[in-house]
Amino acid sequence: MIQIPYGVMKPSGKTISPLQQSIYQSIKDSQIMYHYFTQREMLFELRIRENIVKAAFQLNESKVNFSGFENSTFNKDYWEKTEGGYRLKKGIKPSDGIRDVFINSDQYIFECVTSIVIIYYKAVLESIQEHYFNYLFSHMIVWAHNYDKDLGMYSIKKVDLFPGDVVYFYNPEYEKPIWMGENCVYLGNELFFGHGIGVGTADEVIEALNSLRKTDATESAYLLPQVTRLDFRYLSRYE
Repeated sequence: MIQIPYGVMKPSGKTISPLQQSIYQSIKDSQIMYHYFTQREMLFELRIRENIVKAAFQLNESKVNFSGFENSTFNKDYWEKTEGGYRLKKGIKPSDGIRDVFINSDQYIFECVTSIVIIYYKAVLESIQEHYFNYLFSHMIVWAHNYDKDLGMYSIKKVDLFPGDVVYFYNPEYEKPIWMGENCVYLGNELFFGHGIGVGTADEVIEALNSLRKTDATESAYLLPQVTRLDFRYLSRYE
């Protein structure tokens, strides 16, 4: 359900894309009430969710490879490696640094948490004004859970699952720590993207993780009942 002061006007196909229309309908049909201050705020969420999905597909189709921090690389023309991750070099705009991941993707190697942060940054870049993006993320550092707090990432117990949400498949009897689980973007149509695994259904993600367990493992990987989202309301100020 959707609640906006003074009512809500249904977006038309002339103003939003088919994917945004599908997300809108899913939110509207939910048993949970979703509150928006304005219709503009709601439309921003639809757009940024679509951009998260687009960025996930773009990363899947890129030449970015998968590895832990010890074997990771970022384009040295844009980034420098530190103990906490990859920091933009002086004089490089955050917008240029994020775009380069998708332009020169063969020069990047990272793991799945980092892929989610990169996807989020790319989606925000495509959803707000570029000068605001460069201002908000001017001290950008990227690796795993090291990211700018202006992204507003938060996790909640799963009550709904909409395209653009991030979920976690936990693998309790992993063979190597890097395969403890897989962070995935929900793409819609029962499909997920996880860096290192690719695009597939929940069953296919679980099957892939199960193939990476200890040889004597008996407990299957499974989807945790939670979702991770961005602070859409906060980010909409910079549209």
